[in-house]
Amino acid sequence: MSVYTPVSESQLAEWLRNYSVGSLAALEPVAAGIENTNYFVTTSQGRYVLTLFERLPAAELPFYLGLMAHLARHGIPCPAPMADLSDEYLSRLNGKPAALVTRLSGSSIERPGAHECAELGALLGRMHLAGRSYHEYLDNPRGPKWWRAAAREVRPFLDAEAQALLDEELRLQSLYRFPDLPRGPVHADLFRDNALFEGERISGVIDFYFAGVDCLLFDLAVCANDWCLVDPERDRGLDPARAGALLAAYAALRPFSALERGAWPVMLRAAALRFWLSRLHDFHLPRPGMLVHAHDPAHFRDILTLRVGTSDVPWVD
Repeated sequence: MSVYTPVSESQLAEWLRNYSVGSLAALEPVAAGIENTNYFVTTSQGRYVLTLFERLPAAELPFYLGLMAHLARHGIPCPAPMADLSDEYLSRLNGKPAALVTRLSGSSIERPGAHECAELGALLGRMHLAGRSYHEYLDNPRGPKWWRAAAREVRPFLDAEAQALLDEELRLQSLYRFPDLPRGPVHADLFRDNALFEGERISGVIDFYFAGVDCLLFDLAVCANDWCLVDPERDRGLDPARAGALLAAYAALRPFSALERGAWPVMLRAAALRFWLSRLHDFHLPRPGMLVHAHDPAHFRDILTLRVGTSDVPWVD
């Protein structure tokens, strides 16, 4: 989440007249992430998050907002989009598509342990089961088609070793698209900063704006590559205790197939490739904006290199 489009209190107060959420009390820009403009909004009736969509295609936005509304109705602790007086989730503010969603309580944790990873696994299991009755479709927007396009754009910035790693991984992933794996709506970006905790329980999952339909196992691989590292700074191998807790808690709700077990090492590589490419793209081809934070691409290059170097990755028996 970043701030590219400024919004004044007077502009927002006028815009909020189209909603039944009370009068504006406070407006605070959110300086994290890199995709959209976000503000915390407090009104006389509650706390919300205002998002102005900077570059997501307009045709994709109903999928994201509809998915969040669907999951919230099914008891998943995610932001619930607020409909305006015309019963629409999406409107326009300062020339940008905009949405208002509920703001959840809690805070993210920097160093999750096995208990927190189990909480995450159980939540993902519930989310994937609830998603089965969501019938809108959007192919994962950061899937293989995007990988190939992004690779062409960032390749000139890479040294020969990095180019070789990228080319070989794209070649391997093209052989493993796993059409027989269970598929459905996935969050696809559930890093530690997109999960909120109150005490020992998850109180919310946020930022669904990379969601799409893909292999359900991909969601777990994204999480494992962020939540289950031995040490994010020094050792980016997978910690067996935390990875096992994540997978076991998930499997208690939706058991894995034999095909999913076999696909796990390659799916971990796919998740690392996706985020290496996106960080390379944001680092080398940034957009002008206010309060913009680009992450270091070397982190996911290291993770990918480790996943390529071993097929012995933690799994649940």
